Amino acid sequence: MAKENNIVSLPMQDSISRINPDNTRSIEEVKERSEQFVKFIQETMVEGVDYGKVAGYSKPTLLKPGAEKICHYMKLSINYEVSHRFEEWHEGIFYYEVRVVLKQLDNMQSIAQGIGSANTKEKQYLGQSPFTFINTVLKMAKKRALVDAVLNISATSGIFTQDIEDMPKKANTKGGDGTITKRQLYKIHLLVKQQGLKPDVARELMQMNYYVDHSTQLSKEQASSFIQDLLHLNDAFRR
Repeated sequence: MAKENNIVSLPMQDSISRINPDNTRSIEEVKERSEQFVKFIQETMVEGVDYGKVAGYSKPTLLKPGAEKICHYMKLSINYEVSHRFEEWHEGIFYYEVRVVLKQLDNMQSIAQGIGSANTKEKQYLGQSPFTFINTVLKMAKKRALVDAVLNISATSGIFTQDIEDMPKKANTKGGDGTITKRQLYKIHLLVKQQGLKPDVARELMQMNYYVDHSTQLSKEQASSFIQDLLHLNDAFRR
């Protein structure tokens, strides 16, 4: 029986055989390999850590830890390359395009690649000094490229979306009840620390649900909702 935190069942597709391309494999071998991968997804991928959900939408987004976990399972190395960059320091405009190549560890054969980009003019960065999050923008481009490559090779595009931008925006995501309180900030930081969440994962969860890049940008209502999400996640880890 699937665990409570599991995502919906992954369709078994013969593209899973690209993990180790070999035209001589029988249908039974391909099917068995696909079933093993489905079991891996169901038993190891954790909501809020490896993938995230937005209330009201059935298709979750694959997060960076989840993409890395799939690469580890498939025995793939991750190779990043900044394929294009635009840095206008006078205007504060920064754009990065990253290419990711996935290679088999046993023979270093390239079997998939992905492209991702990010820039300081995206909605979540507006109203901030672009010079304070240049590295964040580059990391986001790398994450998007990695997820793109993983979806290409693992046949998971039927269950995960490429990125949070692919999800429809909800009209009630912005709060109008004042900014987050110090007590709420402390509670969020405490819960994130207790669960061992990486800052990048917590940031993605906030972007996905509230379209902000930092906890200080949350409203009181959004902060309360995010705290409840973290508490539910904490309960799930204890089961």
